[in-house]
Amino acid sequence: AVTTLQWLVFFHVAGAFLFVSGAVAAGVLQIAALRAERPSQIALLFKLVRLAVPAVSAGAIVALALGIWLVVHVEGYTIGEGWIVGALALWVASLALGGIGGRHARHTRYLAEQLAAQGDSRTEDLDRRLHTPLALATNYASMLAAIAILILMVWKPGA
Repeated sequence: AVTTLQWLVFFHVAGAFLFVSGAVAAGVLQIAALRAERPSQIALLFKLVRLAVPAVSAGAIVALALGIWLVVHVEGYTIGEGWIVGALALWVASLALGGIGGRHARHTRYLAEQLAAQGDSRTEDLDRRLHTPLALATNYASMLAAIAILILMVWKPGA
């Protein structure tokens, strides 16, 4: 029989998987959008990123809630443990950075949709928006923070 602890661990890991895989999927789709030639293709790829967002959000909430429950109430750690504080800080950073990058991507998608409707030709403005260093950095940093959380959870330095 499956114990309550095993169910908690299963759903925590499933949440972490959704969080990280959604972030990676969004990152891959955005990289594909950078390489796409026509605004209609760019708009489609950015629309597909929107499908990953619920996975990231649901996974982030489930992984956080069950992760805190597991480490505090089951494993007996305190929230003040360095690796837990680090993971929580990375969790906040990943979601905040993803939100900032997502906002920029949404506005870039709007421009791509307009250009697709007006002849489907790229413009300098679209290229500039696609390659905005701050937007790219926030998206990549968000994905790296999500991966760093996994590393902390597995390694548990100082535990």
